[in-house]
Amino acid sequence: MTLTIRELEIAEFDLVYDYFHGATPEFLETMGIDPTRIPDRNVWRERFRSDSALPASQRGSIVLLWLMDGRPVGFSSCDKITFGERANMHLHILAPDGRNKGIGTEFVRKSVDYYFDKLHLKTLFCEPNAFNVAPNRTLQKAGFKYLKTHMTVPGSLSYHQAVNRWSISR
Repeated sequence: MTLTIRELEIAEFDLVYDYFHGATPEFLETMGIDPTRIPDRNVWRERFRSDSALPASQRGSIVLLWLMDGRPVGFSSCDKITFGERANMHLHILAPDGRNKGIGTEFVRKSVDYYFDKLHLKTLFCEPNAFNVAPNRTLQKAGFKYLKTHMTVPGSLSYHQAVNRWSISR
């Protein structure tokens, strides 16, 4: 089994869009996602296309595709970027049968390395829903340090919720 990551290409953007639109309301709630905040496909794709064309120092986000034996199985995104300083990471496994297999930890480690190198980071944060066990366990296994549990809106698709704040520094 070969696990690789790379930046998502514009032609693959529908994987991300379909992931959120194909999710059940219960699964979206587990992730802390508000379905009314998911942008229109064309608007979101154009935003992704525009941001992807910028140099790393000016990017608002980066999306990495996670591949197992060349097949897409998940993705990570990074936003709230302050180049050379910090950013926030989000992580997702595309299909339910890919979850709870232990591959997420390796993908998170690879994504962390990529974000640190590409964005010259000092610290990377991740704030999954406090009640979503899988990403919290994955972050701990990947070497993130638990900082606190607090109420916030962790991402542009999220609602106000309890999250666990994790960080990793170099």
